[in-house]
Amino acid sequence: MEKLFLTEFPELSRETLRFIKKGFDTSYRAFSREYGDNIEAVFDPVLYFLVWFEKLLQNSPWPLVLICFLAIIYFGSRKISVTIGSLFAFLLIGIFGMWEDTMSTVSIIGVCTLLSIGIGIPVGVMMAKSERAQRICTPILDVMQTMPSFVYLIPVVMLLGIGKIPGLLAVVIYAIPPIIRLTNLGIREVDSEVLEAADAFGANPRQKLFQIQLPLALPTIFAGINQTIMMALAMVVIASMIGVKGLGQPVLKAITNQYFAMGLFNGLAIVALAIIFDRVSQSFGHRIQQHRSGARE
Repeated sequence: MEKLFLTEFPELSRETLRFIKKGFDTSYRAFSREYGDNIEAVFDPVLYFLVWFEKLLQNSPWPLVLICFLAIIYFGSRKISVTIGSLFAFLLIGIFGMWEDTMSTVSIIGVCTLLSIGIGIPVGVMMAKSERAQRICTPILDVMQTMPSFVYLIPVVMLLGIGKIPGLLAVVIYAIPPIIRLTNLGIREVDSEVLEAADAFGANPRQKLFQIQLPLALPTIFAGINQTIMMALAMVVIASMIGVKGLGQPVLKAITNQYFAMGLFNGLAIVALAIIFDRVSQSFGHRIQQHRSGARE
């Protein structure tokens, strides 16, 4: 491809292309050295919260943590089968010595999900309200979803180094597009007759958004949250390459040293977390959808 390009455009020599690439690399390194510390300082509150949450899960008595998890799971799913299955999964995780790594994974997935919700829903609302914003954001989201996940690590590591915050940013960038897209879709799918009725009763745009559009779009938004959690879990192993603790590090170690059992058990623990998160979020979203359908009837 490069030879064909140089044949078609002989004025661009190899030295010119090499100069362009080198100039881009040099500029980004200079930007990283100049502003990297300031950018990292912006994320200090997130880092403190992440470290506090991780220590809370790891240092609290495991029966108490397990009871809290099961209560959340039952509240979200309202299914005894899902709760009992989650109990056995967490017990097996503890028996096989993966409890601390699992708590680290749960903490970073929880923080990444909260960040994705806090950023993604407002962006999705903005896209739903503005055609210009949608035209600008859609190609950016396309790039974020199609870019190979390893590529996210390069600029993040160059800018912030290795640690929790670079890994967290890589996970958020990789996982946030679904919630943005589905928030936008959910608001746009709200029945126009409902909005016309709201206008007839004198509702202002803020009232229509918070009292009509967002509540009616909640099932679609929860589908986006579900997909965001799944994509964040998929990024756990890759993020372990830049120092993110959790179940991904043993998997990476197993790949490097060919430890089949270690990789299998930790991989199954990630699968168990994915199934639990998926079942709970899907059940909760489905119950909201049923509630909304019953209310409309």
